[in-house]
Amino acid sequence: MNQDARHVLKKYYGYEYFRAGQEDIINSILQKKDTLAIMPTGAGKSICFQIPALLFSGLTLVISPLISLMKDQVDTLDNLGIPAAFINSTLSIHEANQRICDASEGKIKILYIAPERLASEDFCASIKDLNISFIAIDEAHCVSQWGHDFRPSYSLIGKLIKKFTIKPVVAAFTATATEEVAHDIVDTLYLQDAKVFITGFDRENLFFSVIKDQNKMDFIKSYIENNKTDSGIIYAATRKEVESIFDMLHKNGYSAGKYHAGLSDEEREKTQEAFLYDDIKIMVATNAFGMGIDKSNIRYCIHNNMTKNMESYYQEAGRAGRDGEPSECILLFSPQDIMLQRFLIDKTTVSHERKLNEYKRLQSMVDYCHTTRCLRKYILEYFGEENVPDECNNCSNCKDDDFELSDVTIEAQKIFSCVLRVKERYGTSLIADVLKGSKNKKVLQLGFDNLSTYGILKQYTVKEIKDLINLFIAEEYLCLTTSEFPVVRLTAKAVPVLKGKEKVYQKTLKKKEQIKEDDPLFEMLRSLRRDISDKEKVPPYIIFSDSTLREMCKVCPTDEKSFLSIKGVGEYKFEKYGDQFMDLINKYVDDTGKKPNSISNTIRPNIDSPDKLPSHLVTLNMYKEGLGLNEIASSRELKIQTIQDHLIRCSLEGYDVSLDLFIPKEYEEEIHQKIREIGTEKLKPLKDALPDEVDYMAIKAAICKYR
Repeated sequence: MNQDARHVLKKYYGYEYFRAGQEDIINSILQKKDTLAIMPTGAGKSICFQIPALLFSGLTLVISPLISLMKDQVDTLDNLGIPAAFINSTLSIHEANQRICDASEGKIKILYIAPERLASEDFCASIKDLNISFIAIDEAHCVSQWGHDFRPSYSLIGKLIKKFTIKPVVAAFTATATEEVAHDIVDTLYLQDAKVFITGFDRENLFFSVIKDQNKMDFIKSYIENNKTDSGIIYAATRKEVESIFDMLHKNGYSAGKYHAGLSDEEREKTQEAFLYDDIKIMVATNAFGMGIDKSNIRYCIHNNMTKNMESYYQEAGRAGRDGEPSECILLFSPQDIMLQRFLIDKTTVSHERKLNEYKRLQSMVDYCHTTRCLRKYILEYFGEENVPDECNNCSNCKDDDFELSDVTIEAQKIFSCVLRVKERYGTSLIADVLKGSKNKKVLQLGFDNLSTYGILKQYTVKEIKDLINLFIAEEYLCLTTSEFPVVRLTAKAVPVLKGKEKVYQKTLKKKEQIKEDDPLFEMLRSLRRDISDKEKVPPYIIFSDSTLREMCKVCPTDEKSFLSIKGVGEYKFEKYGDQFMDLINKYVDDTGKKPNSISNTIRPNIDSPDKLPSHLVTLNMYKEGLGLNEIASSRELKIQTIQDHLIRCSLEGYDVSLDLFIPKEYEEEIHQKIREIGTEKLKPLKDALPDEVDYMAIKAAICKYR
């Protein structure tokens, strides 16, 4: 690894080691190779182009699609002491020209621009004369017409690249790209002999769940009540739903904001800023919100509707837990979501071929909502990952501890019988009215008050009956026609239930006990951080992330050496904020008598409290205690491959793990040779080229060892 890159990482960002994948990507760019990096949200893409930018002699041009994304990243760089600027529509012509002048004089190291700027010949001519060493394209999937967020302005980037007499190094970055989209990115951006890195799509700290049998509004209200202190995003498909959810939260006294295209620019900007500054805890929004928002302490993302494709869902859900802390991604599914998304696709003016592709991707999303397999496995395999464990123990399909089953067979038989007695010709609302025993005009006109099923669920509200009908539709006992006014019909799956041969169960969320952590120092540090953010007019997480503050609470650093050892504290931030935070910590230590800890002690926290640790560190502690991998897997109810991957991750993060134990001595040189010949972009070609005795763990360990 280039030692200069590691020095920059520690000096500016406050980290000793790169995350998995960052090292190889940075090396590729520093070797002046065109590069495509596909990395999950929160994996540290920006560091992969910012560090080369600091090491290259000239200017780095970053092409980024959103104003909010540019401002956020430039604020962060300024806070690290790195000279950066952006040019977008918020600037006057004079201000834009001044920034180009500053870049030409070497006063700016990283310049962010919007792709729309490239439509101007004058602008292209002005930046072409700059000493540009490196061009980084963020959100590169926008360049592909097969991507989920195609933007025509991105097609201008390739034309700009071709205009350079001496071509700069070019690197493209995205969080979500199928193999088809990746090929399109390489071709459209004219990447030459590109090195493609797929660092893996897994976000181990995220808990995924799909909930099909709950009233959505009731679920959201209950969930927010159980997670009052957390920040989160609730996504809805339409403006109307955003307004409805926001009104419900507002009436119940929750700190919430709303964001959609029907609001003015001023309203959206004000609400977004309130969310970033923690003035409001909850953002209710359409998918217009979120791209480029680096707020690190978002603890949950709830989707009120199924999205139209997996790329959109994973990108939006991935805004939770960017700091690596445990977070939740919840999708509330109802069959109407399918019709809504089909309607939205039908409304578009794209080509017939592209529409067919959209329908295909929508079906993949429907399958995700219905699968009984591990949700994480489904996501990772969708994006092309291989050898994914069958269970992750961190999704609703693998871990049912949060849910309980109740027998609703009698209710199902009554509803199915009613559907038959109205001859499968009516919708959800009318069937619910009949079962409730409603005396509304249509029920009486049709004579349905004479049916044997009239009023047989009168103990339920109409809403509760509709919820049960929707549950049985989601579980495919009933189906809806695709007509303008959908009709409820029975499926073959309902027949054995009606005959009393099979039972039907409803999965409901258990009420959680609210566990409050009593950590006065953390709240004091948060308060200090907020005071600083108000003075500097930047969001609190740009000062220090929550995870950095939590490590301060564990270590209580009271001198320069221990403070600089905290992850996320670089030299510039120490000079800027160190004294203020150490003064507060010193006072807390004096007042409480708490002894400062050391970083070495925080590396191996007490394994009796595993819930407070990232999962891979729990595994490391057990391994350090002398337990074998099979023992750890059995004790933690995880697969052996998961335990192996935990140890590999620990090694990549700089923890002391003896990798030689996993590499067969007699094959070590052969493994090393194949790594040199084939590379490390994918593991399967290496496995196929090596003897059967060499397992995937040996290959991963060897890759880590020879970095």
